[in-house]
Amino acid sequence: MSGHSKWAQIKRQKGVADARRGQLFTKLAREITIAARQGGPSLESNFRLRLVVQKARDNNMPLENIERAIKRGSGGADASALTEVTFEGYGPSGIAVLVEALTDNRNRTVQDVRRLFTRHGGNLGESGCVSWLFESRGVITVESNGSDAEEIVLRAIDAGAEDVKTGKDFVEIYTQPQDLEKVRKAIEEKNHVISAELSLTPKTPVLLDENKAIQALNFLDELEGLDDVQHVFSNIDFSDATLEKLRNQS
Repeated sequence: MSGHSKWAQIKRQKGVADARRGQLFTKLAREITIAARQGGPSLESNFRLRLVVQKARDNNMPLENIERAIKRGSGGADASALTEVTFEGYGPSGIAVLVEALTDNRNRTVQDVRRLFTRHGGNLGESGCVSWLFESRGVITVESNGSDAEEIVLRAIDAGAEDVKTGKDFVEIYTQPQDLEKVRKAIEEKNHVISAELSLTPKTPVLLDENKAIQALNFLDELEGLDDVQHVFSNIDFSDATLEKLRNQS
């Protein structure tokens, strides 16, 4: 499990996601709009739309918000103003960082992202400079009480999972992108699925010590906080001891 995935779990436990729920709904609505614009409004035939709508439901986004975003993507003028932009570069301690954004003002977004990279001692790079370090995979996070972890692992493997990693109170399942929905359905029959989404996972994570990990995670957190940024991926990793200290911080 990459360090950034661990950090996402910590933030969920601390309620950080709840504190940013309004911003999260805005970002999900944009993603739904783009998915509907590109592949049509049908959940049955539009795989990308189906996934992001499920993600919105997992985060308790109101149904009317979801429907409004789909309609906007199916013909609204504001949908055509949104552009997908990807940034690549290196952050603190040389970690590889890939940022996906949706924006109606590319220049503003470039300036905001570049400013954060520079402030934290990193730098933006050319297209392709770090993307080769990542691979597209389905990532399913499942709630676990510890005693049921082995059962979850076995059921995930039987359903077609490529890899499974266990944490203190959750299990993270990795799949081929096309197998994400199938594996999720097999798991959620008996366990609570916290999240399931397509992600870019690092082929070779970079292990950082406690101080460097905290600096890097603060940088990634600020990137995620930008209004135009949809997703942030990195190859950061850190030890279980560092994870526990981060978990216990107030």
